[in-house]
Amino acid sequence: MINLKGKKLLKSLLALSIGITSLATSVTAYAAEHNWRFANLYGRGTAYGTIYEELAKNINTMSNGRIAVQVLYSGEGVGTTGILSAVKSGLITMGAPFQSMHAGELPAGIVEIGLPGGTADVGELSTLFHEKGWAEVLKKAYGEQGMVWLDPYIQPPVYIITKNEIKSVDDFKGMKIRAPGAYGKFLRNLGASPVSLAWGEIYTSLATGVIDGSIGSNMIDHRDGNHVEVAKYMYPQPLAGAQVLPIVVNQKAWSKLTPDLQAIVSAATTIHSQEQLTKSILWESQAVADMEAKGLLWSPAPSDTDLQAWKEAGESLAKFYAEEDKYSKELIDILNK
Repeated sequence: MINLKGKKLLKSLLALSIGITSLATSVTAYAAEHNWRFANLYGRGTAYGTIYEELAKNINTMSNGRIAVQVLYSGEGVGTTGILSAVKSGLITMGAPFQSMHAGELPAGIVEIGLPGGTADVGELSTLFHEKGWAEVLKKAYGEQGMVWLDPYIQPPVYIITKNEIKSVDDFKGMKIRAPGAYGKFLRNLGASPVSLAWGEIYTSLATGVIDGSIGSNMIDHRDGNHVEVAKYMYPQPLAGAQVLPIVVNQKAWSKLTPDLQAIVSAATTIHSQEQLTKSILWESQAVADMEAKGLLWSPAPSDTDLQAWKEAGESLAKFYAEEDKYSKELIDILNK
């Protein structure tokens, strides 16, 4: 039993504790000159979710606490399809969008991420963005909509996982496949019915038969989503050799940063892009091994006829997207050169 004197002491300690906590909170809030919210595509505990968390920590550390970044994971306030509009409006300060989910909002993003059949060569992609003019075009495209486009990052090839074996490209006919943006248009050319779903909806949609297959941004996505539990077959021909995705910041929030803080955020995103690439390469083979241990099977390698049909399915896409808007045309024109 606590006597009266003990109760008074307990109340005093409690009050002191609350006071110290409040003071610490005030000091922390005061120390950060800029409090940002950063939305990404992945759930807590996933491989890529951790990389985005590291980006936030680097910004905080490199700015000496002047910029505090709160990470919002998939489903935490902003959905996958809402990231771009949330950054534009300032609802969130920074975002890592999946451009294929925003075809109507920013058409140039569909070309930016990489059209089906695109190169997997990191050197070629880097040259395209940083030396041949894509970066300048994209800065204008995003800037026109109130966003600052920062260093993009490269993820590995895009593969399709399906519930049934694909013995030839004809088997894609009539299949419902989660494939937003240009990926969907490509598969429609093969007779499939593309569906646009957020990454977090793939597992349940496969399990319940809403879809028959799905693309992932890469093999790691399929592994972390446990997709092999509900879809056993991986098609060996990648849809795209690589994906290039940006980090974007609300323009008004960016303009409030001093030049040194802008340089720090830019440097942190450059580090992030390097980590995305190096860790993705390391994780990809491990992800395949993990899925094969859980029963993943590979559909047969495509025949020469299949590969020709695959090539033809992608040939019209560049022309189609070049007609979408002026920035898409600029990107395609540079690509064609």
